Amino acid sequence: MSAPVESTLADAVASAFAVDGPLARADPGYVEREVQQRFAQAVAQALMAPHALVAEAGTGVGKTFAYLVPLLLSGRRALVSTATKSLQDQLFLRDLPRLVEALGIPVQLALLKGRGSYLCLHRLEQARQGSGPGQVSVLPDRQALRTLARIESWAQTTRTGDLAEVVALDERSALIPWVTSTRENCLGSECPKFGACHVVRARREAMLADVVVVNHHLFFADMALRDTGMAELLPSVDAAIFDEAHQLVEAGVQFLGTTLGSSQALDFARDLLALGLQQARGLVDWQALAAQCERGARELRLAAHGPLRDVRGSFKLRWDERAASAEFEAALRTLADACQAADAGLEVVIDAGPDFAKLQERARTLAHLAESFGREAAEGQVRWIDVSPQQARLVESPLDIREMLSETRARAEKAWIFTSATLGDDDALTWFTEATGLEDAHKLRLGSPFDYAAHARLFVPARFPKPNEAGHPAAVAELAARCAAALGGRTFVLTTTLRAMPLVAEMLRAGLDAAGCEHIDVLVQGQQPKRALLQRFVERPASVLVGSQSFWEGIDVPGDALQCVLIDKLPFPPPNDPLVEARVKRLQARGESPFEACFVAEAAVSLKQGAGRLIRSETDRGLLVICDPRMARMPYGKRLRAALPPMGLLAEEDAAIDWLRHLAHDH
Repeated sequence: MSAPVESTLADAVASAFAVDGPLARADPGYVEREVQQRFAQAVAQALMAPHALVAEAGTGVGKTFAYLVPLLLSGRRALVSTATKSLQDQLFLRDLPRLVEALGIPVQLALLKGRGSYLCLHRLEQARQGSGPGQVSVLPDRQALRTLARIESWAQTTRTGDLAEVVALDERSALIPWVTSTRENCLGSECPKFGACHVVRARREAMLADVVVVNHHLFFADMALRDTGMAELLPSVDAAIFDEAHQLVEAGVQFLGTTLGSSQALDFARDLLALGLQQARGLVDWQALAAQCERGARELRLAAHGPLRDVRGSFKLRWDERAASAEFEAALRTLADACQAADAGLEVVIDAGPDFAKLQERARTLAHLAESFGREAAEGQVRWIDVSPQQARLVESPLDIREMLSETRARAEKAWIFTSATLGDDDALTWFTEATGLEDAHKLRLGSPFDYAAHARLFVPARFPKPNEAGHPAAVAELAARCAAALGGRTFVLTTTLRAMPLVAEMLRAGLDAAGCEHIDVLVQGQQPKRALLQRFVERPASVLVGSQSFWEGIDVPGDALQCVLIDKLPFPPPNDPLVEARVKRLQARGESPFEACFVAEAAVSLKQGAGRLIRSETDRGLLVICDPRMARMPYGKRLRAALPPMGLLAEEDAAIDWLRHLAHDH
């Protein structure tokens, strides 16, 4: 791709977005937006200079096209990173091909995911051998055997090996770890299937492409492990663009640290047993060694959970809540001893093939991690425990990505572009730029082009129980029932915690029944997969969807299917979160106010994300309800209201219900 001069690129960008330009000709519904043009021109300047740009673009700006159009017209090689694999697929399969065709530019595109997204041919063969006639099956259940048969059939025809191609394959399927590789178990160039490896092919295509689409987790996993192909790719591109950049710090902190998970140990035990029985049966007591490792993993999970045996959802625990207990120390010792025993057993068969050498390497790594987490944390690092129903993960990580990103930017001069609908609540976008070391970047804040003043209203009930009062969940449910009854459904209820969600849902159902609205369905996060719940909500307008964190962002329900979003309380970060605690201490040491710099700033960003579900197009109309009287009464409430789009403010519930009835009447 050849590169134009700056003035030529600015002209080309302006022409592309013009009312008679190629985008308008390709899409009959195209709307020319001045804010989108401003964003695109800022991206063009960043590409040509090159320099760093941090851009907050409100709902409706059209930020994806605003950065892709100048990128494609510039001729620059680029890495485009987004938050999730589904957004990756949307960029690669829909947005980029549409633009390439509309602009008429020959561009080679590539999609690069983590190795866990690709079929491993070697491990597929091992899974097949381990479940064949005369074998003691090591697969978890019969369902896994049926799924294995489907994957084997698909494997004959796939070019990419991307498991997303397998129709109706649940990404939580117990079989997936059996047919994919990890950094720990991949044999690399020693693998007998290396020549046909899907991961190797994907990386090779990425190195030849003009635009490569990745995700944040992949980007940071490589920064930490040099394992994903990014180490070769990043220096070779002219630009790195990060969409949904508000998730960048959290992704980075998770992947730049050191982790030890109970599932890591279980995966090792599973592979140890399967390979030992297949290739070295009778030489070592593989079942005893695997059982010992499984016991170590199980004891670690139970010790990490502590009294929280029945865990719903995922959350962080402070390190000192568990790590000082004798039970926790003993679990780490048990796991270390089990892995050392496995190491000794593998030494007996080490010459039998590269799979055994790799297993021995994994045994030693796990033993080392178990021992290191029994000692003090490294200076400047924070430790915590991630718990979920399935596993516990011990994590030691930096507090933010500032140092890592600054070092990466310093290595090569290129354009760095970061964008999201929510990056802060001040013009300096401090919430984002301080955590990423991007204070020196060019900054751009673009509000939504939608007419919020005419189409949206905000209601904050001043006379309402406080969030810490016992009657708060019931009051939220009762108000939600009155809103949904007035509107005939078409409502989201977003809770800030998983704990509140079932309480609110149950009382909401009772409130609707009492109001004679039995016909309105109450859909609750977790009842079905997220996509299925959303589909039901859209197809049946007489519905209320109650959800927590996974429904606060990345959800797009345009039109009148969703016209009321009710948030139970201000989304302040939990003060006992270990990362929050560590950041508070750092702010206090600097003499800054943790409440303003951390809690209010974080709440403003989260609130904008939740509120962003309401108005998704020029014609959408709706009501945002925040069931937290602090928004109306406390001094910081003004700052939080200012962070939201400029909606008309309603003072009384009667006015809010009248607004909803007006919307319902227009259906």
